[in-house]
Amino acid sequence: MSSAEVAEVGCGIERGLKELIARGYQFVHPTDECGEVQAVVGVRVHDGVVDVVRLNAEDDVEATRLPSDEQNIFAPETWLWRSRGAAPTVLAELLALPEKPAAAVAPAQGCWVPGRGGRSKWLAAR
Repeated sequence: MSSAEVAEVGCGIERGLKELIARGYQFVHPTDECGEVQAVVGVRVHDGVVDVVRLNAEDDVEATRLPSDEQNIFAPETWLWRSRGAAPTVLAELLALPEKPAAAVAPAQGCWVPGRGGRSKWLAAR
């Protein structure tokens, strides 16, 4: 990949992340015990679903749309949509999802709580 192609990919990723922030995604940066960032994780709860994107590297990104009652958003048992691959592709697919889910789902009930090492956790309310 040429340096121009690398720069174009980087700009595409930056634009995608800025658009996710504009749409209300909240980002966390999980770290290891030495404080090294392991990933960039964005989460948005809306309209009875939870949208999650995890960027491990430019070519290792996973995005999912989950029902709001999913217990573990990082290892879900159920998802409504899912994509894996390179950041530009996955971010474009995520941004192309309809704002309102196709099927009626229950509204999300819970909240984000701070954890150790700068990590946050979704605490589902029952």
